[in-house]
Amino acid sequence: MKLIIPMAGMGKRMRPHTLTVPKPLLPVAGVSIVQRLAEEISLVSKSKIDEIAFIIGDFGSEVEEKLKQIAVNLGAVPKIYYQDEALGTAHAIYCAEPSLNDKVIVAFADTLFKADFDLDENTDSIIWVNRVKNPEQFGVVKVNNEGLITDFIEKPQEFITDLAIIGIYYFKDGENLRNELKFLIDNDKKVNGEFQLTDVLENMKNKSLKFKTATVTEWLDCGNKNATVYTNQRILHHVGNKISETAKIENSVIIEPCFIGENVVVKNSVIGSYASVGEGSVIENSVIDNTIIQTNSKIKNANLSNSMLGNFVEIENTPKDISLGDFSVLKNG
Repeated sequence: MKLIIPMAGMGKRMRPHTLTVPKPLLPVAGVSIVQRLAEEISLVSKSKIDEIAFIIGDFGSEVEEKLKQIAVNLGAVPKIYYQDEALGTAHAIYCAEPSLNDKVIVAFADTLFKADFDLDENTDSIIWVNRVKNPEQFGVVKVNNEGLITDFIEKPQEFITDLAIIGIYYFKDGENLRNELKFLIDNDKKVNGEFQLTDVLENMKNKSLKFKTATVTEWLDCGNKNATVYTNQRILHHVGNKISETAKIENSVIIEPCFIGENVVVKNSVIGSYASVGEGSVIENSVIDNTIIQTNSKIKNANLSNSMLGNFVEIENTPKDISLGDFSVLKNG
């Protein structure tokens, strides 16, 4: 089984956090989004994931090494491909053309999920979906009485179905997918200047390929700061409390669930619930809940909630709801 993860986007809605780090490498509950995604997919796949292909932009060698290590840790061979120009979802997948063979799972790296199904690999194709209250904001699918997809609709303005595509797909025949992507690109079939995966799926369906749905129990978005903080909360709810043995907790209260990383120092503070604190951070005289703090940050006399701090941030006497990127300094009073 091959796992293809397109992740070349700029992550503009997550700025300032994505000015220095690609969005899929941002942490939720102490683990990067892309690593959690790969781990969750490996749990629902009956076949072993033997190769993971990452489609990235110019992220640099350090990021590439981190991605390769994610694959190695899951027992898979890592592959790195590049998307130099944002030309749509279909184009992004086709950038991994050499890996599009055998059985393939495509998973866009800006979403996490929880599921309790096993992947039926005998099906031609499976599309992960989730019921939503606002289907007009998503690509959705319509299914017949046999559970097969009959229509793909992009952001319907009138209600047709509430089954939204979450951005994860299984294809039994990766080579067939590759050929359909190539046809779309070779014939310059764009919508609003981009090559869309939904056009490929529609064409495959019209050639009698059978698409089924797999409904996830929870769909977690990481599209902006508030959504990512909420996702951190839900992941902590599922995985529970994790406090490193090297963390130093002095005269403080930890309200579960929380993630507290290596060599964190907490003094005279209340942490949690739903707080994640990255390695090397120091927190003093503060109350922090429902917040992501990345590595090597220093927080003093703060009262934080629904906040997200980058790496090497320093804050003191701050407001309650803030979003600060790497190396920021904010001190009041």
